[in-house]
Amino acid sequence: MLSDRFLQKMRNGIGIDGLLSVVFGALILFWPGRTASLAAIFIGIAFILIGLGYLGSVFRDDGESGWARIGHLLLGALYLIAGIFTFIDLAAATTYFFALIGIFVGMTWVVEGFVSFGMLRFTPSRGWTIFSAILSLVAGFMLLLTPIWGAMVLWTLLGSVLLVLGIFKLIRYFTWR
Repeated sequence: MLSDRFLQKMRNGIGIDGLLSVVFGALILFWPGRTASLAAIFIGIAFILIGLGYLGSVFRDDGESGWARIGHLLLGALYLIAGIFTFIDLAAATTYFFALIGIFVGMTWVVEGFVSFGMLRFTPSRGWTIFSAILSLVAGFMLLLTPIWGAMVLWTLLGSVLLVLGIFKLIRYFTWR
């Protein structure tokens, strides 16, 4: 049996999760561009911090070889430059991030389709595996051909899912006894 204290923590976690999901889902659905720009800002900040971390490791670690230091120096510089460029033109950075997300998801789906075909002889339900592989390939190639549009659709889907799940989690929180 679970303790009352543990159950209360679970309830609170569901409530906080629901509230954050509703807030982020609503922001994505009602202000998609501004929310995407905010996400780009966070990515830019992360790039700058990662770059500073790599650059700091060049001067901190005495046990590293020369090549490791050069690698960390280059990585740090690249991350730092990417982070700075994010803030130089935030609109372009947001568009590039959307394009990259669309391209990476598209490539993932294409690879998943080919892997499914490769696993065909090991799966008991060949029909569903073939259907899944074809669906992954078609969706992946569509996303690769239109990465920004595809990423915007995925962004809208994310907002919708967050909003709906958040509402249900809040209902669950308030009806929990």
